Amino acid sequence: MKKQLKLGIPKGSLQNATISLFKRSGWKIDVNGRSYFPEIDDDSIECAICRAQEMSRYVESGTLDAGLTGSDWIAENNSDVKVVADLIYSKISSRPARWVVAVPFDSPVKKLEDLKGKKIATELVRFTKNYFSERNIEVMVEFSWGATEAKVVSGLTDAIVEVMETGSTIRAHGLRIIHELMKTNTQLIVNHNAWKDSEKREKIEQIALLLKGALLAEKLVGLKMNVSEIHLEKVVSLLPSLNAPTVSPLYNSKWFAVETMVNTDTVRDLIPQLLKNGAEGIIEYPLNKVV
Repeated sequence: MKKQLKLGIPKGSLQNATISLFKRSGWKIDVNGRSYFPEIDDDSIECAICRAQEMSRYVESGTLDAGLTGSDWIAENNSDVKVVADLIYSKISSRPARWVVAVPFDSPVKKLEDLKGKKIATELVRFTKNYFSERNIEVMVEFSWGATEAKVVSGLTDAIVEVMETGSTIRAHGLRIIHELMKTNTQLIVNHNAWKDSEKREKIEQIALLLKGALLAEKLVGLKMNVSEIHLEKVVSLLPSLNAPTVSPLYNSKWFAVETMVNTDTVRDLIPQLLKNGAEGIIEYPLNKVV
């Protein structure tokens, strides 16, 4: 079958997390050595690896039909693309990353206005310039090729604008955050002409549906248990659910099988409560996708 959809996979820190997400969604992507064109077990998709910083430009131009990149880089490139899905995932956490302004811990700078006339290093040059310009704060913004935190520590610049997830790197360099510019998360984007193609659009919608389903499943687990008739109402009242728990009578008895999905961060507290209120034989199991 002729390959139909040219899909961009972000290179760098998001590459492994993206490939893992696709695997949980039903697609296996194999990256062979230094190849920028990994194999995927779907004849209707052709993959290419490129930097997340450049992805939206390639999608806008039509070099790629679709791709995954951060909303920050779409804004930085001012790209005219369609956002099909917001996908909050990273190599570290399931929270959106943040672009922040940071200064040395002992810097006299306390707020954005204190940076007037100062030098700022960042990879997010265009967005940063616009952000300060909109607030009538004149600053010098320089592009940083990397190791941005070190530039402010060594005195090469007065402040940095850097992306962070947990803040551990910024703290480790003895820096202090004075302002948050934006939150960012990974987005599935598509070229407008590709979106008008019914065959490509159907494939993109399939990818978006299953990627979102895999991400939702990461936050949930399934629970099964047996409950006697006299304890049923109390146990069911303890159970959160997307809709309502499934309750099925057990054969030739006054017991019921109860099944539901709950958030991973509540299940550790929920299971002891279920046991105290009459549930037995509780089984917790992982989920692949929730759609």
